[in-house]
Amino acid sequence: MQANLLCLFAILSLVFHTAGNTNELAAEAIAKAMASVENARARAEADPSKPVFHITAPANWINDPNGAVFHGGYYHIFYQHNPYGDKWGHMHWGHVRSRDLVKWERLPIALWPSLEAGEEHVFSGCATTNALGQPLVFYTSIKKGKSATDFAEQWAAIGDPGLITWQKHPANPVLAETLHGSTKVYDWRDPFVFHHQGRTLMVLGGNLNRAKGGQAVVTLYEATNQELTKWKYQGVLFTHPDTKVNNIECPNFFPLNGKFVLVVSPHGKVEYFVGDFDARNHSFKWDKRGLIDGSSTYYAPNCMLDPQGRRIMWGWLRGFKEGLGWNGCLSLPRILKIDAEGNLFQSPAPELSNLRTNEMPLGEIPLESGTNSVTGDTAHTIEFSAELECVNPKGFVLRVIRHASPKDAINFTAEELEITPGTNRLRAFVDRSVVEVFANDRKCVSRILPGFGAPELLVITRDGNASLRNMVLWQMGSIW
Repeated sequence: MQANLLCLFAILSLVFHTAGNTNELAAEAIAKAMASVENARARAEADPSKPVFHITAPANWINDPNGAVFHGGYYHIFYQHNPYGDKWGHMHWGHVRSRDLVKWERLPIALWPSLEAGEEHVFSGCATTNALGQPLVFYTSIKKGKSATDFAEQWAAIGDPGLITWQKHPANPVLAETLHGSTKVYDWRDPFVFHHQGRTLMVLGGNLNRAKGGQAVVTLYEATNQELTKWKYQGVLFTHPDTKVNNIECPNFFPLNGKFVLVVSPHGKVEYFVGDFDARNHSFKWDKRGLIDGSSTYYAPNCMLDPQGRRIMWGWLRGFKEGLGWNGCLSLPRILKIDAEGNLFQSPAPELSNLRTNEMPLGEIPLESGTNSVTGDTAHTIEFSAELECVNPKGFVLRVIRHASPKDAINFTAEELEITPGTNRLRAFVDRSVVEVFANDRKCVSRILPGFGAPELLVITRDGNASLRNMVLWQMGSIW
């Protein structure tokens, strides 16, 4: 506890030292929020279900990843954060960074609601750099007493060179609803900036017809000055093809392997659409669609382009038990690719292998009809890798179970993972209460494993004629 307090005092000193770059009210707001997190930290860290190789807040609530960016030699991730409790509310932006995607460093809270300006919540957004070299974040500002459905503004903040301290931009709001003229966009939020053909553009999510069930859309904007404080509305980029989808949150829009990818969170499973972007006519024509994750546990992703040219994405993993002093984490970093047919592939970042310890080769086992034990009880933090050989994948289930509480089991099916006859590569990551399963470096399903105790991996097959080969189990270390 004393070490934690000393760490807190050091961080608070940094914040107050830089208070002149923001203002005294901001420094006080951040100090108060961080003190609340520190007071909850010991309880949160003592909980045996809190993940250790997924990004979490030190304590209390975390949801959407925000502002994923590589800057100054670091991978930076911001995230929605309630520093005052383990439920949603009082939205701030937490902040972590890493040099290698393996070990992460916690940084002071980056953004706070400016109560003196009537701001109640700092919602999700993105990070970029303008033509003047200024680091910027854009986010949705929610006013106290205003409905987030009917009223929102897009604000910006300027960062110092290290992205540690931030100052709300004097030009706020940098995008207001008046940009739309006679068009009314409801639930207008979650800016995402991208650069294309020398232009800076932004997408936002929302809907055009909230009163009648919604018409889910992604809208497009273009910066008209170098500072990125003035924007022009360029119209609706995308309308969701499913009429039952009535709103879109957290759109990501980016080029990848010669195509453009649009990722949307429609209050359900996160979807992607692959197609072509016509910047001149502000249109996006898609011809492929699918799910980023087979489970609604995964939501509201954000992504970055790193110096290696890789598109890396994180999502929010949700559905944890309440009342533990912490709630929520981010997914493992996923590398996205598009094949020649326009199909989206995703795989865990290869840097994660640096967290492996205690390698345990398990060899090969034939799979009989029924339930097959694969690993026996394992460590609480593992990676499992194997090749599944099967003639008929129908009925295949990968099950993760805790013997201490056998009712606490979760399943991953062949249909979700799109397992096919022949050879299928499986990778499963178990981080205490979080499980992410990848199949063929293409599909992923994430789930929350309830209960406590050592997990075991089981495989269920309908008719046998299958085997697991080249099985290896590793214990995984902490990212902190």
